[in-house]
Amino acid sequence: MKIFLIRHGESMQNTKENYSIGLPDHIVYLTEQGKEEAEQAGEFLKKYIEENNIDLSNSVMWVSPYTRTRQTARIINKHLGIEKVKEDITLIEQRYGLFSDKEIERIKELYPDEFAHYDNYYQNEGRFYAVLPQGEAPFDVALRTKQFLETIYRDKEDVLFVLSHGTVIKTIIMNFFHYSPEWYSSEPTMSNCSIRLIESENKENIEGYIYNPPKGKQLIKRR
Repeated sequence: MKIFLIRHGESMQNTKENYSIGLPDHIVYLTEQGKEEAEQAGEFLKKYIEENNIDLSNSVMWVSPYTRTRQTARIINKHLGIEKVKEDITLIEQRYGLFSDKEIERIKELYPDEFAHYDNYYQNEGRFYAVLPQGEAPFDVALRTKQFLETIYRDKEDVLFVLSHGTVIKTIIMNFFHYSPEWYSSEPTMSNCSIRLIESENKENIEGYIYNPPKGKQLIKRR
């Protein structure tokens, strides 16, 4: 099994444009830069698959049913031509609840008590457990992605492309390799349209970046 984990392209939430618009998170869309990032990621994947002779006859593309991930998936799949495309609700972004679409200073102003409670966890090595008011903690996302891994083990495709969000992808890796909450807290969030690959090598599962746009759109050593 090879699992390509791909974060969506730059969205209007990433650029903070949505702070003034206030769209619900599930319909936040890609910027023009995000669309270009997806095109480049698709070109990279097509070349990577050809150069490594990867057989896509038993492949699937899994997509978070949010607008920005659907857009990214469609653009990338123009280059790959994956016939089996599925959506899974367990792949949606961490739900930010009351803190969605607002600058940090505005959050402190509107919800001082809720922020103080959240920040107490966050500042005391509890980032993984800190629940966003009316939203989720990374802990909750990890429970979702554990269910997703059970789905892909059952379906038994050989090559999987997973189009999702930063927190989700980190918890997939955390669950797959049984990493700790401390690993989650210290691991940087993936940049937009970067790609990490999980695969077996000499009967050992390994993972790491194969594409990371801010580092020059180049292969970097996997760990």
